[in-house]
Amino acid sequence: MSNAAIVGINWGDEGKGRMVDLLTGDYDVVVRYQGGGNAGHTVINDYGKFALHLLPSGIFRPGVMNILGNGVALDAENLWNEIETVRAKGVPLGPENLRVSERASLLLPWHRLLDGLEEARLKDKKYGSTKQGIAPFYGDKYQKKTVLAGELFYPEHLKSHLADLLEWKNLTLTRVYGAEPVTMDALLEWVADYGEKLKPFVCDTSAWLREASAAGKRILFEAQLGALRDLDFGIHPYTTSSNAIAAFAPVGSGLPGATLDEVIGVTKAYSTCVGEGPFVTEWFGPEAEALREEGGEYGAKTGRPRRVGPMDLVATRYGTRMQAATALALTKLDVLSYMQEIPVCVRYRVNGVETDEFPFPAALADAEPVYQTLPGWGCDVSAARKWEELPQAARDYVEFIERAVGCHIRYVSVGPERDSIIIR
Repeated sequence: MSNAAIVGINWGDEGKGRMVDLLTGDYDVVVRYQGGGNAGHTVINDYGKFALHLLPSGIFRPGVMNILGNGVALDAENLWNEIETVRAKGVPLGPENLRVSERASLLLPWHRLLDGLEEARLKDKKYGSTKQGIAPFYGDKYQKKTVLAGELFYPEHLKSHLADLLEWKNLTLTRVYGAEPVTMDALLEWVADYGEKLKPFVCDTSAWLREASAAGKRILFEAQLGALRDLDFGIHPYTTSSNAIAAFAPVGSGLPGATLDEVIGVTKAYSTCVGEGPFVTEWFGPEAEALREEGGEYGAKTGRPRRVGPMDLVATRYGTRMQAATALALTKLDVLSYMQEIPVCVRYRVNGVETDEFPFPAALADAEPVYQTLPGWGCDVSAARKWEELPQAARDYVEFIERAVGCHIRYVSVGPERDSIIIR
């Protein structure tokens, strides 16, 4: 048996969804183990193009079970809308291929409301939230003030629990932010609608995963965002509110005893970032616009233009270490084909001192990129399917990154389609 995690090395949006979609043919189960609807995994296959926010990216593979683990911020409303969108494209989707942990906490309507209110209060000091309620949700979870999905099967208990939470939450809404309170009728209507739709999928997924593991099933753990957005090891406070690193996969999936035989880290051939915070290699002006347009760099969830810049090897090396990656997937190599010369950040200069170590978050504001320029290849590489079909300059670029981060690049993506991949 072989279990693997597919994780982001950088700020997120690295192409994890396309890698999960590619590799699920070799796995029996795909588990989302953290995060919620605040990020998007873009998948292109025979059914069409999809931006998945909560559904595991293995949902398109026949015979693969997809699970939302206890570590997920379970937004029942967005999940149901996503289920309907995917079904409308002809994808078979039901409890036979999607299950939700009874121990996953529900993201309730007030979480999104509070997220937007807090971002507005922060004004020019905002964190760049997607306003999907993620930070308020995880804050409530660690205060033990959330509702578990399994409580949907205990209506009287649920109603009493919601009443207690509503009283507490309305104090924050009205007295801290001056907002209108949430009414019990509106809350019960929301639960009756989306909770009832969700119930057929909810079960003891931990027990199911234990049985699957004992039977030798191969499990793929799918992460959201990347190492630089991890709550503990990312660029604080510009992080997500959960642990995006592979080490959290067994816990967030509901299978604490699982071992990871492999960790596949995903990174783009250049750097991108959605949201606020330090981004050392960021480009502005025409250079940024050209790269953004070539790569289609707009957030899958928000539609916001992504911040873009050259490959940051300092950050990528750090992310590779934090993820304990055993292999890497380099995506969007084809995007760089328009460049005659390709700058790569090989070190930082912090207060006049050069370093190749990723600094403490507070020091990043003083970091400047030190670039090395590599020759471009100046031709379309999207049709390449074998390593030797790439131009020498493109192979040199990949191998340069590989040496710098100290991890083998096994997969090289040259397009968004499932088969636009080179396996080394």
